[in-house]
Amino acid sequence: MLNLKPSPQVIQTDYTKLQSLVEFKERVGELGTALIGIITKELQTNKPFQEAFEIFSKLCRSSINPNLADIAIIEMLVQHLLTERLFRTVFNNPDFRKKNVIAKEIEKVIAQLTAKSFSRDTFLKSLDHFYLAIERAAATIEDYQRKQAFLNLVYEKFFQGFAVKIADTHGIVYTPQAIVNFMINSVEEMLRQEFNRTLSSPGVHILDPFVGTGNFIMRVLREINSLQLEHKYKHELHCNEVMLLPYYIACLNIEQAFYEQTDKYLPFDGICLVDTFELVEEKQRELFVPANTQRVSRQQETPIFVILGNPPYNVGQQHENDNNKNRKYPALEKLVAENYAKTSKATNKNALSDAYVKAFQWATWRLRESQEGIVALVTNNGFLDGIAFDGMRNHLATQFAKIYHLNLKGNARTSGERRKQEAGNIFNDQIRVGVGITLLVKQPKPANQLAEIWIYSIADYLEANEKQDFLVKANSFRQIPFQLAKVDKNHTWLTDGLRAEFENLIPLGTKTEKVSKQAVKGVIFKNYGRGVGTSRDAWAYHFNRETLAKNMRYTIGIYNEQVNKWIDQEPTLQWTHAEEKRRYIDALVLYDDTQLSWSHTLKTALERKHKAQFAEENIRRSLYRPFTKSYLFFDRIMNNEGAIFGSVFPTPATEIENRVICVNGIGGKKPLSPLMVNCLPDLGLIEATQCFPFYTYHEDGTHRQENLTNWALETFQQHYQDSNITKWDIFYYVYGLLHHPDYREKYAINVKRELPRIPYAPDFWPFATAGQQLAELHVHYETQPEYPLQPVINTPLHWRLEKMKLSKDQTSVIYNNSLTLTGIPPETFEYRLGNRCALDWVIDQYQVSQDKRSGIVNDPNQLEDKQYIARLIGQVVTVSVKTVEIVKGLPSLD
Repeated sequence: MLNLKPSPQVIQTDYTKLQSLVEFKERVGELGTALIGIITKELQTNKPFQEAFEIFSKLCRSSINPNLADIAIIEMLVQHLLTERLFRTVFNNPDFRKKNVIAKEIEKVIAQLTAKSFSRDTFLKSLDHFYLAIERAAATIEDYQRKQAFLNLVYEKFFQGFAVKIADTHGIVYTPQAIVNFMINSVEEMLRQEFNRTLSSPGVHILDPFVGTGNFIMRVLREINSLQLEHKYKHELHCNEVMLLPYYIACLNIEQAFYEQTDKYLPFDGICLVDTFELVEEKQRELFVPANTQRVSRQQETPIFVILGNPPYNVGQQHENDNNKNRKYPALEKLVAENYAKTSKATNKNALSDAYVKAFQWATWRLRESQEGIVALVTNNGFLDGIAFDGMRNHLATQFAKIYHLNLKGNARTSGERRKQEAGNIFNDQIRVGVGITLLVKQPKPANQLAEIWIYSIADYLEANEKQDFLVKANSFRQIPFQLAKVDKNHTWLTDGLRAEFENLIPLGTKTEKVSKQAVKGVIFKNYGRGVGTSRDAWAYHFNRETLAKNMRYTIGIYNEQVNKWIDQEPTLQWTHAEEKRRYIDALVLYDDTQLSWSHTLKTALERKHKAQFAEENIRRSLYRPFTKSYLFFDRIMNNEGAIFGSVFPTPATEIENRVICVNGIGGKKPLSPLMVNCLPDLGLIEATQCFPFYTYHEDGTHRQENLTNWALETFQQHYQDSNITKWDIFYYVYGLLHHPDYREKYAINVKRELPRIPYAPDFWPFATAGQQLAELHVHYETQPEYPLQPVINTPLHWRLEKMKLSKDQTSVIYNNSLTLTGIPPETFEYRLGNRCALDWVIDQYQVSQDKRSGIVNDPNQLEDKQYIARLIGQVVTVSVKTVEIVKGLPSLD
């Protein structure tokens, strides 16, 4: 059995600190920008270069991405110019420019650029110092694996210094050798165990669809026996890469690896410059040059047996203003929609857009005509338990006979104790998502038989080097103590902690009943929806009403100018598909974070020529975070989500009588944190906040209707044999029960996978009473008496704050340099919403802050009530202490 205790890491030279690399990263950005300027200028004046560039652009768009902008193509030329010397010198390959089928094509364009007024050698002379230092460092490394690690580091530094946006959308991170070795060894073992073959066996074609710099294929070469090596190299090793620079490096790496093993140089014809995901499309384009097209066609006709590698992990841009989208793949995305999304029960399925999800679907599609095969991928492991991936898990289980998943954890997008348990990321902490290695075995099996699912999760609290050391020790999957998963009917692979009886409880609401036109049955609430999401919080929220009005008037004006530009230009444009139309819009509009923040929905409104209007009545009070009120510009165009609130709080007057129970949305990471509100709640109030109102209205505030179902009223009255129970009583019963510690602990895992369900407590009224008491505390927290904290004053006293903080012993809030409030009782920290207590939320939110992108300053100091925040601290302490007291007084649920 594998010894799971990590051993000390082998000490190696830390090339990340090599000064030449640090300086190279800094300098390459400057030179790259200068080169872009030169090329842009030459495109305006140099006719031969214009013609060569136009031909090259058409090649790029037909081969790589039809949406490629000119600047992206210019950046490809820059990549070639800045790195080509390193390829020739480090790999001792002086004929690289002439021999590589892609480099040869690019050199035609460069030749026209340099023929007239630009000297490549003169321009790059300032990089001589860095080139020489890097070349000398590479020459001193004899160990082949360490040399590859060094060269991959050069590759990473280049992208970090010059092509940041490419790094953002493609996830430019080198796969640690420990992962590569483990996966190759595992595939070799699995071939033996399941198919009585090896990587060296004739007919075992191997494909890395996302080859990067070639590490997986190079490692495969070392695994193949010498008798079969040349045949494999020529005919049965295949790989794809869509980006120019890693394609170059992979070519050279793989050819060098073969040379070092055989003492013979042979060009590697198994590599294609192509977007793997594009290969699903029925109509194939000409792919750059005839030789490359022929390679792709040959690969397409080959019966692949093993697919392995590290797919891109990034779903795309974080901000629409970056205008840095990953491309669309209609055929592949249709497969994802039909096989993964269609059968998912999740409301929000955005996670299925991630590139690694497409990689699983592509690999399944690629083996569609084969009875046997293996897929080995290292990816984001969110699909392992994410609610949006239930359909994906089911489809994988139907398509494969056996599935092994090694959960390496490392998810930095968690918090609290869970974050500590996830610990280091095995990609040397360079990415923030959790990581897993998945092995899929395809074999003949009955059509209705699902795969065996084998899972192993690495120990908690391990750092990156310890996880890599774990893989080194394990060597392959054979040494991992996998456990057979007990998959439930919802296709959940990780069922630990799920309570089966949860399904028998009463749902708060369901999507089916939400849209039903018939009398609603089986749920407590007819309607519910997500909190208000703006996608431009810095603009749409502010502590100060006048500042918010000023900001929104300005940004609405800018947006409407963009609509006018589109109205003017649309008649002059032509397109054949919607994606091309959106590309026109992407190229047309203004991208300036200090003037406007784009989102997908705002661009859709522009596409439809919808203008926004500023109206004072759209400025409303909102609960932005727990016990943090802010002004919100509430508007259909300038907000992304929260449409339900047009019928929940359509006017300020409805805030007086209506109340809403807010809970965590499905698929969240935080503990259940119910909070009742009487104003517009933000989507991030808790976590993807789902909201259950008592009343709904027409948009003018009339036609008030109770949102609790008649079925719920009749069912509760019948169960408790009590006709005095009202809908308000049930509303408060739900709120009280959701606070019960036993409920929250018992169903902690269930309520992350679906919305809460409500049991019948032995006695109804204690929960209804407690729920009403909690509601009064939480809704009217600003009118609660202040807890008797003791002020410590340094005169002269002033009330302005910049940022509060809690003392180390957690007994005091340091308000500013003139005021400290002491005597905070320990019970304060027992009332938690998510991973913070209520007081932590106040301390975190009430500070002067500046949004990095827009530059907007949000200042909570309210001149008309200078003591509001100091008073709020005492009130929230009171709310916390009383909440804990009420919750502890709840009777048992048994």
